[in-house]
Amino acid sequence: MSFFTAHRITAVVVLVAAGAWVATGKFSAVGSEEVHAAATPDPAAATPAEPAPLLRTVAAVKPEFTDFAREIRLAGSTEADKMVELAARSNGIVNQLGAVKGESIEAGSIVMMLDGAEVVSAVDTAKVALEQTAEQLRVGEALYKKGSLPELELSNRRSANAAAESALSQAKAALDRLELRAPFTGTVDSVDVELGEWVLQGTPVATILSLDPIVIKAEVSERDVGYVQVGSKAKVRLVNGTEMEGTIRHLAKQASEKTRTFKVEVDLPNPDHAIPSGMTAEVSLLTAPQPALRIPRSIITLSDKGVIGLRVVGDDNKAAFVPVDVIDDGEQGLVVTGVPQDVRVIVAGQDLVKDGDEVVVSELTPAQVIEALK
Repeated sequence: MSFFTAHRITAVVVLVAAGAWVATGKFSAVGSEEVHAAATPDPAAATPAEPAPLLRTVAAVKPEFTDFAREIRLAGSTEADKMVELAARSNGIVNQLGAVKGESIEAGSIVMMLDGAEVVSAVDTAKVALEQTAEQLRVGEALYKKGSLPELELSNRRSANAAAESALSQAKAALDRLELRAPFTGTVDSVDVELGEWVLQGTPVATILSLDPIVIKAEVSERDVGYVQVGSKAKVRLVNGTEMEGTIRHLAKQASEKTRTFKVEVDLPNPDHAIPSGMTAEVSLLTAPQPALRIPRSIITLSDKGVIGLRVVGDDNKAAFVPVDVIDDGEQGLVVTGVPQDVRVIVAGQDLVKDGDEVVVSELTPAQVIEALK
């Protein structure tokens, strides 16, 4: 048990310190002034003795450091790794449906095919026309080399052949637009058309989701973003109680203008597609362990510039202020970093001294505090 785990430590320190001081016959209470002077002046002295300096008495404890891995908790929700809403690319009658709601579909598979007899006929016609113009151009170039064909006629044949090639490309593109294929392997989430239905270009046809991995999307504050590393592990707890481990795959480099938070994405294995998109989830990120102290909130103080920190005492018994970083705030107190290893932390009287003040230290050990709490 760390002595910093109890918020009652200040009261305990004062009680223990007071008992110790009273027992010695010296004053008294934390924060009081103690006069270090002779008890009885010498009336024979020719020159009055200089009064001893007035010193504040404080209670301090040697800190016990522990390696602390901070836990950052984020609220998020599940989303499909990929999602696409497919729409008709041409007008026509639905002639074939390859997508079934709730079932898997492979990349490149037919989702929908429109009836395209006229378009197929147009492609065949364009192919014949291109064959004819290509033959005419071949013959024309041979005649031109022999001087039997004017250059203007050769130019016309070349233009006709180019136009036929363009017409065939357009016909094939129209034929291609009759087909709608899955862009990736996934699950068909919805099918919005029926066989035999007449559809217009842009009509919604089907929605396909890729659910493995499932992605947890959340946002991390600007205070915590420095602790998040792409590739590190994250614990995920779903709203149904399921707990899993995922991997951070993305951390935004641009904060939201409204919330000043950064988007973070966590990949979660979902091979059986049991986790749906849109489920509430909590993400827990563990930072790298670092030496830290758990302290009661009551001993936190502020510097003259408003910086959060602690008052400490060195081997020279002089008070000093050290700034700290609060890395966790829980029921058992604050967890802070930035405290030097070779100091004692003032736990009572810290607001009555300033940097450089020499003090009288009543030092307590963790064992004394634990004994007093029994």
